[in-house]
Amino acid sequence: MDNAPTRQDAAQQATWPPPMPSESAPAVGETTTHHDDSGQINARTLINLRWVAISGQILTVIAVHFGLKYPLPLVAVAAVIAAAIIANIIAVEWMRRQPRLDGTTAAVWLAFDILQLAVLLFLTGGLENPFSLMILAPVTVSATILSFGTTIALSVATLLVATGLAVMHLPLPWKAEGFGLPSVYVLGLWAAFVISVLFITSYVWRVADEARRMRDALAATQLALAREQRMSAVGGLAAAAAHELGSPLSTIAVVTTELSRAVPDESPLFEDIELLKSESRRCSDILARLSRAPQSGMAKPFERVPLTAVVDEAISDREVEGVEIIVEAHPWSEESGDGAAVTSEQPAVLHRPEMVHGLATLIENATQFARETVEISVTWTADSYTVQIDDDGPGFTPIVMQRLGEPYVSSRSGRGGHMGLGIFIAKTLLERTGARLSFENRRDRGASVTVAWPSA
Repeated sequence: MDNAPTRQDAAQQATWPPPMPSESAPAVGETTTHHDDSGQINARTLINLRWVAISGQILTVIAVHFGLKYPLPLVAVAAVIAAAIIANIIAVEWMRRQPRLDGTTAAVWLAFDILQLAVLLFLTGGLENPFSLMILAPVTVSATILSFGTTIALSVATLLVATGLAVMHLPLPWKAEGFGLPSVYVLGLWAAFVISVLFITSYVWRVADEARRMRDALAATQLALAREQRMSAVGGLAAAAAHELGSPLSTIAVVTTELSRAVPDESPLFEDIELLKSESRRCSDILARLSRAPQSGMAKPFERVPLTAVVDEAISDREVEGVEIIVEAHPWSEESGDGAAVTSEQPAVLHRPEMVHGLATLIENATQFARETVEISVTWTADSYTVQIDDDGPGFTPIVMQRLGEPYVSSRSGRGGHMGLGIFIAKTLLERTGARLSFENRRDRGASVTVAWPSA
């Protein structure tokens, strides 16, 4: 029976690298000041706010025209309110297909609200209308949920509208004939309006942006804690396995030794028994490393060695029959065009167990799925150094590619002892050394994993 693993299984058994340092996302706990609107605004929120605004407009018109007996251009006002109702009905249909809006779409909706209020105020006295302050509502909403650039654009539009309403509007229908507000008072209203727009929107945006950054920082902290908890659980599992498997492996070693003595060399079972002996010794060595105190593996924590020495140590005992491992080490080519400074001197790195074990896991995974060769390229510049591991196997499947690095993800989980922890453990260990990992499929055939460290 052919029990050769698939690349999908491998991806969940070993751990491969994320993006290069220059391409990586911010480190855990690091936040950015840029706010991305895409996909962040709930359409239902804007729709409900507009229904509230429309209800207020209708009640105000009824109270002023029919209750206070102020003559309003009722037909024109009703047409403007009807336009808002139609727009909101269209928005409800839109929400059924796309419940979340990008920043541009939300900005267009709020711009429509500014325009609708502007026309309504034009028909009812402009800035002299006591309800003219309601035009601040759309730009305030923008400051709460949209980016700074979008809020600035809507604020400028609001100021232009306010300036136009200060000089062009239908007269407010006062009961007293010939009564009107002095022009200096209207100018004061305009100035107060401008100051309100600038102050309220800038203050609200700063408060909302600070809340967004605190939220992002909290999410990053929770992610880091969850990852550390999962790694601690894996460490406990390894210690328990080392303790529980010691006795059975000793028994297996004794039995296989006795069998090798009892079975003649020419027996067809002799080679299988020798294989069992070598594999049991290998398991014993692995368990010994797992059960060893952390300090014992770090006798010389500040010893620096060439990067290729770390790779050679990771390769030891990882050879697979029929698979050739080729290692090349050289400075990054000037023809790469990335603009990085090139140095001919190979970097000396701290000899850390996390780096050795993480690279060893990735190399072992590559040898399991390679057809003939595994190519390991060690390159460096003055700013960074990388280890790239390429194999000529089947490559990663698209589904597995999306979930690389997650624990307990394997199509072979529970079968043959595969738990889908290899890539997760290797990725976590290497990232503790400051590495960034990236995974991709080669153009011809096979998978490629790049581990990159900044020189600092």
